[in-house]
Amino acid sequence: MDHDNMHNMPSPSSSMTNHTKPHMMMMHMTFFWGKNTEVLFSGWPGTSSGMYALCLIVVFLLAVIAEWLAHSRILHGGDATSRAAGIAQTAVYTLKTGLSYLVMLAVMSFNGGVFIVAIAGYAVGFLLFGSTAFKKPSDDKKTNGLLPPSSGCVC
Repeated sequence: MDHDNMHNMPSPSSSMTNHTKPHMMMMHMTFFWGKNTEVLFSGWPGTSSGMYALCLIVVFLLAVIAEWLAHSRILHGGDATSRAAGIAQTAVYTLKTGLSYLVMLAVMSFNGGVFIVAIAGYAVGFLLFGSTAFKKPSDDKKTNGLLPPSSGCVC
């Protein structure tokens, strides 16, 4: 990719008049630290420390919920083979995928705090819903963590 003539490109403020777009924030292309950022929506969270903290909480919760949905019983089906079960699985999968993409787009703000809370949210979500740390032995259909799940046959 040729980057030699990028310095000749006009800046956004010089190429646009106030009639087309009055405010244009430059997007970071490397990680940075600070509360002055835009995540997911134009102008959000802005420059307020409280709104930045809310942004971090929202991204964290989106990641935890995406992980919860990824390990939900509805998504993994169980023994249900009806159309309604298939539609429910598809809905949960679609919601999980949408939330995961929102977290990805939030991380693309290149804000270090947003990146850390996204990773922490996925980690906490997996710890609570995917790992064996909080599961009772009866909750697990496995006899050993290394063996495949049993077929459910009592033979």
